[in-house]
Order: sequence, then structure tokens, then C-alpha cells
Amino acid sequence: MFTGIITDIGKVTRVEMRGDMRARIACGYDMAGVDLGASIACDGICLTVIDKGPDWFDVDISAETIARTNIGANGWAAGKRLNLERALRVGDELGGHIVSGHVDGTALIEAMQDEGDSTRITFRAPDALARFIAPKGSVALNGTSLTVNEVAGSRFGVNLIPHTQSVTTWGERRAGDSVNLEIDTLARYVARLAEAGAQM
Repeated sequence: MFTGIITDIGKVTRVEMRGDMRARIACGYDMAGVDLGASIACDGICLTVIDKGPDWFDVDISAETIARTNIGANGWAAGKRLNLERALRVGDELGGHIVSGHVDGTALIEAMQDEGDSTRITFRAPDALARFIAPKGSVALNGTSLTVNEVAGSRFGVNLIPHTQSVTTWGERRAGDSVNLEIDTLARYVARLAEAGAQM
């Protein structure tokens, strides 16, 4: 489990196709304290550390993960920067919201507009996921816990403050980019309960 609070920006240094995709990611974490088999969210995708060095780790990425995330749309290549978060430990501060790292799909950035020092971003979500997104609810976008400002059909908006842009890769995003979307787990269960109630 994760919180959607980004703790490092990693950089892809190597990508190999060997059945699955294998990527090497440079990071600022002290990897001596990260076990093999540990989970690290990379742009919101929960991936398993399969090898590591002092300042890097390797992950394998399945075809299913590539198809469901923005890896397929944007591609991962050497030099790509990623939002990173280590898995939540018991006793850690929960500053964002509960995030599983299981990406539901992708959202498209339709527009970006400066509002004071912040940036308002409008996204379009797949219709099947849009119903789970509500004003003042939470979403994880490229691994970042964000609050939804408004919703209109399949479109929704968020505001990014300067701090968020400076400690994540959001300052590099542009209109037309595809981002990883994980809907709020609570919203998913509420919708499921409502469906079950309607069938009774």
C-alpha cells in the first residue's frame, strides 16, 4: 500500500525486452534498506524490486501492466523520469490517501492553465472509470495523491500547487500526455455496494 505522497524522482537508465520488460531505475533511496521483493510505486505502478545496487533497482513489467498503464502509450526509455514512492510501513504518516499501486487505466491531459502560482489541469478519464471520480474526492495520477476540484461527464480537474510540481515530474507534463489513473478504493466499494443494493 502507498499514500500517493511522492518521496523521490527516479530515472530510467536501461530497458530490456526479455519476455517481460525489465527496467533499471536510478534513485536517491538508500537501497541498503530496501529488500529484494519490496514494492516501489513507479509513476503509480506497484513494481517489485528484483535486483538492486547502491542507487538503483531493477523491475520486471508484464505485458498486462504495459497495456493497462501509460508505459504502452508513452514508452519507457533511458532518461525518463518517474515519480517514486516506497511502500507504506505501519506507523508512517498517511498524508495522502490509501493507494494500492494497481493502476485502473489512463487519463489524458486535455488542458493546462496557470491560476496564480498553481496550475489547473483538466483530464479526460475512460467512461468506465469516470463514474468513480467525484468532486473533492481523491485520485492517484502518476502515483500522486490529488484532490478532484470538479467533474463534468468524463472530464475532471485538479490544481497543482508549486510544491507538488517541484518535487514530482508534474512540471514536465503537457497537454496530450497520458497519465496513470488509480481511482479511490473507497469510491469503488461504495459504487459496488450501491449496485448490489439496487439489485435487491
